Amino acid sequence: MEVILLERISRLGQMGDTVKVKDGFARNFLLPKGKALRANEGNKKKFEGQRAQLETRNLERKSEAEKVAETLDGKSFVAVRSAGETGQLYGSVSTRDIADILTAEGFNVGRNQIELNQPIKTIGLTNVAIALHPEVEVTITLNIARTADEAERQAAGEKLDSAEAIYGDDINENARPDAFFDPNEDGFEEDEEA
Repeated sequence: MEVILLERISRLGQMGDTVKVKDGFARNFLLPKGKALRANEGNKKKFEGQRAQLETRNLERKSEAEKVAETLDGKSFVAVRSAGETGQLYGSVSTRDIADILTAEGFNVGRNQIELNQPIKTIGLTNVAIALHPEVEVTITLNIARTADEAERQAAGEKLDSAEAIYGDDINENARPDAFFDPNEDGFEEDEEA
């Protein structure tokens, strides 16, 4: 199906472009959301009549997004989650979780604006891209940790995805065989005849 785009859509085209898309994408997303019109003569005339209005609205949205981008770009947010000793999360951090964290901090960001290729399943620092507008994108850092204390340690550059990082270096000291057996004790002497 051919449609006329009413706004810029990434990987598809600019406002006013006539593009060919799959029927389902047009019927289920572009047309109901008001992002496109079917490409026919009546709609082409209608678009040309509304073009100035649409461009003005697009500039207003873009300027609002740029204001938010100035305060949001490069910021770091902490997400406290339960995880195993190896840093594997019990569950994952999805776009909904990130949107909730940003909303709690006072930023009005929808989960459809967060560009996450796959859910985050391990603790650590992760960069997340957020498209505030088709032409305005920012990157935030998400610090996923078990506790607020661990989040501070991770922010300082420490890696916390091993048991040694959680319990300290002495975890392996207590597991040495010589801590359990004294080689000089009776019954552990080496055979001298051999």
